[in-house]
Amino acid sequence: MELLTAEFFQRALIGGALIAVTAPLMGLFLVLRRLAMIGDTLSHVSIAGVALGFLINVYPVAVGLAFAIAASFAIEALRRTYRTFAELSIAIIMSGGIALASILFTVGRGYNMNVSSYLFGSIYTLDGTDLIVIAAVTAVVLAAALLLKKELFLLTFEEEAAAVSGLPVRYFNVLISVLAALVISVSIKIVGALLVSALLTIPAACSLALAKSFRQAIALVVIVGEVSVIAGLWIAGIWSQAPGGTIVLVMIAALLLSLAARKIRV
Repeated sequence: MELLTAEFFQRALIGGALIAVTAPLMGLFLVLRRLAMIGDTLSHVSIAGVALGFLINVYPVAVGLAFAIAASFAIEALRRTYRTFAELSIAIIMSGGIALASILFTVGRGYNMNVSSYLFGSIYTLDGTDLIVIAAVTAVVLAAALLLKKELFLLTFEEEAAAVSGLPVRYFNVLISVLAALVISVSIKIVGALLVSALLTIPAACSLALAKSFRQAIALVVIVGEVSVIAGLWIAGIWSQAPGGTIVLVMIAALLLSLAARKIRV
């Protein structure tokens, strides 16, 4: 119980609980639109921004967020250029993000630049500024999901029908990419850039294995995300393990249980 009274653990719980709503929710939309790999792409681009933030002495998460948003616009532009080979946009931007990050890491060797917490996650180091940014992103994502739920549903399942009905498909595609960029940028300090894709995709995989409707899928993806993050933090705190990795392993265990439950139900 002493762990619950520790200020660093309380901040970790708050930040984790907020991200456990938005990241799996955005992940569900991305998975259904066959854009699951966009998480890896934007997280690598965010790391390049984080590295630049360290170099110019600016809040790293803010610079990483700006990089991720710029990358989301670039992905949509390339998707329109290569309509038949849309996955090329993700591969191109990911390659560019990794290349830029490697250069900035090399430049930053003499500046005592430490980005390991952003690569592997360091939820226990969340400060007040981090929580404010995470809360703001959570509010924006939830507001968009609630206000535009019908449009997002139609775009996710029937993009061509949405375009025919007069829905500004290009605008909503960019909106989804930008929202994903916001979520991914603030998630990298929690689970790390190397694991952020798991936070987006594994809860979605769990919900799709069990849900019978889109509404059920949304509810399940949030429940799996919340339970996994809180349980992962608790286990990591008790056993002194890496919180990001523990959270992901708990999610994988939840996925295995979901698949087993699906087989039993069938």
